[in-house]
Amino acid sequence: MQLYADIVLPLAQPVYTFAVPGGTDVAAGQAVAVQFGARKFYTGIVWRVHDRRPDFKTVKPIQRVLYDAPLLSAQQMSLWEWIASYYMCSLGEVMRVALPALMKPSGDTEEEFSGDEFRPRTECYVSLAAELRDEGRFHEVCEKIERRAPKQYEALLELAAAGDETRIATGEVARRLLRADYAVLHALERKKYIVCTQRERSVERGGSAFRLPELTAHQLTALNALREQFAAGKTTALLQGVTGSGKTEIYIHLIAEVLSRGGDVLLLVPEIALTAQLIERMERIFGSRVTPYHSKLTNRRRTETYLRLNRSDGGEFVVGVRSSVFLPLKHLQLIVVDEEHDASYKQTEPAPRYNARDCAVVMARLTGGRTLLGSATPSLETWLNAASGKYGRAELTQRYGDARPPEIVVSDTPRAASRGERKGHFNKLLLDRIGETLDRGGQVMLFQNRRGFSPYVACSECGWTARCPHCNVTLTYHKGGRKLVCHYCGHTEDVPAKCPSCKVTDVLPMGFGTEKVEEEISRIFPEARVARLDRDSVTSEKAFSAIIADFEARRTDILVGTQMITKGFDFAGVSLVGILNADNLLNNPDFRAAERAFQLMMQVAGRAGRRDDGGEVVIQTSEPGHPVIRQVAAGDFEGMARAQLAERKAFFYPPYARLTSLTLRHRDPSVLRNGVMDLAARLRTRFGRRLLGPMTPPVDRIRGEYLVGLLLKIESGASSARARELLAAELKTFAGNPAFKSITVVVNVDPQ
Repeated sequence: MQLYADIVLPLAQPVYTFAVPGGTDVAAGQAVAVQFGARKFYTGIVWRVHDRRPDFKTVKPIQRVLYDAPLLSAQQMSLWEWIASYYMCSLGEVMRVALPALMKPSGDTEEEFSGDEFRPRTECYVSLAAELRDEGRFHEVCEKIERRAPKQYEALLELAAAGDETRIATGEVARRLLRADYAVLHALERKKYIVCTQRERSVERGGSAFRLPELTAHQLTALNALREQFAAGKTTALLQGVTGSGKTEIYIHLIAEVLSRGGDVLLLVPEIALTAQLIERMERIFGSRVTPYHSKLTNRRRTETYLRLNRSDGGEFVVGVRSSVFLPLKHLQLIVVDEEHDASYKQTEPAPRYNARDCAVVMARLTGGRTLLGSATPSLETWLNAASGKYGRAELTQRYGDARPPEIVVSDTPRAASRGERKGHFNKLLLDRIGETLDRGGQVMLFQNRRGFSPYVACSECGWTARCPHCNVTLTYHKGGRKLVCHYCGHTEDVPAKCPSCKVTDVLPMGFGTEKVEEEISRIFPEARVARLDRDSVTSEKAFSAIIADFEARRTDILVGTQMITKGFDFAGVSLVGILNADNLLNNPDFRAAERAFQLMMQVAGRAGRRDDGGEVVIQTSEPGHPVIRQVAAGDFEGMARAQLAERKAFFYPPYARLTSLTLRHRDPSVLRNGVMDLAARLRTRFGRRLLGPMTPPVDRIRGEYLVGLLLKIESGASSARARELLAAELKTFAGNPAFKSITVVVNVDPQ
């Protein structure tokens, strides 16, 4: 009987059916090579095998099976299907982000395809010959060669110690871990004292005796609460703990319990920047079990990691960013999502625009595992789920050890200016506190959520501002290279010598970013050692590590940074944190602005006083009476949460509604206008008042394309699946209209 296979290709296309050649065994989840179109060869994933011949005349055959085992388990396939359905994209688009690049070779010819195929690195593994596993025979051989071949004797002893099966299950040791050179090992192999095997490189696993940190009484109470809730059937729980309360210590205990049972653990972090510090900490406890996974690793390393995990029998511990949720952890029992509120878990480009936190919850349910969401300032959606009993919950209300929460002081910027108590972009109160901190030998962190020197340059005479020719935004001034840079498309140009409009005056930098803060604070405190941590200063992982290492070792006194300094760092010496422009956080045109501002300010405030000497936070603002500022000063998360949830309920925003944003793009504004009006009219016949727009976004032109938006609100009680089904049908009809087929429509479910 002729069999056929539905194949997923790494394209924004539906599945395609290919014939299974006779004598070829294929199974769901396997990677195969197929010819698509006239000459293109792709890697595809077998989705299902059946005997139903497709309607078209010629059915191309599968060329060959790739890899020695399926790349996807049934649970992973279910996750892909859920993501494709929920985030309204194709399985091919999921495939593009889920598998490392080297695992998806393609080519215009079969030879080109074969040339791109991934071939794992091999290395030599050494073990004692079977006869030398007998202790008596081993000592006999050692006595025989000790004098005549001392190097061979030393190599045997080293191999026996390193290959102790209590440490390494197989007794095999990678040659690179032995001091003995090739000639010595070759001589021992000739004498049949050792066995050398060439095979794919693997990770050496140590024992399961972990040195776990001691827990305080509060931490132990929270840990036991989580254990009880998981045992009672809760699949997801929230660990809400103030900054510095020791959430990581609880993670470590839960991770150790799973690893000791032979289960797999995934620890998700929002930023690559956080992985290095966290991995170092985890390796001190779990050793070689820790596997990093993020985009800074080479393509080869990521591919090797994927294939190794795919063959693993369990006991794996992966620390990674959002893409790690796609790894083949077949014995997954625990997913920890650290800083679960962070917007970095949401992918914006390209499709699928998934949220790794939500995918983690789904994946854990599919595998029968548990998800632990950790944060000092959880997202309102997560907090409400925990408060309503849908999720389990444990709290840490005290800092670890004897550390006290920092004192938060609000500094009124207009008042300081009217009194002449302002120098540059700093109020006198903050400068006084910086001086006192430096005199005591403490460290300072200054948070400004804008990189560059100035947000824009302008002419004081005629008001001209430098704007990007491709995007409807002002260019940011970077003093270091004396360049104007667009942070949307990357356009760069020189700063004009005179105003291009009036030709009279010089252009002046307006506002301030991290670069300007660094310059000003260095001028005010010339003896202080100042560093900057933002995307401009962190050009590589090495540069990032160097900045962090210097600050940790107290070779830096003041660290200026963007959001990068707010997350997960634990610096013992920081006793003062300054937030320079809180108003900038509050005045965003976004329903989440207040929540995000609170989270950012509390997170950056949490970097201060993480030891027993306390700390202080100074918030500079023009609106000291703003409710969010008052809530931050009081550390009142619950007050913020209840106020924001009441507002969202009144205006029908998440978590009381599900949002789907549609962004239409085209180079011709008239075509775009006609298209969006047509689509809006169609959608209103389906959704009525649930559809908002058309609306022009704050930045309405990027990379030469004009943008316009629509927003769909579906109440939480209604079927979001049915809404997505109706929306997909209308978008298909819209795309089939010849007048609008050149318009790009970007669908973003649960936009952040």
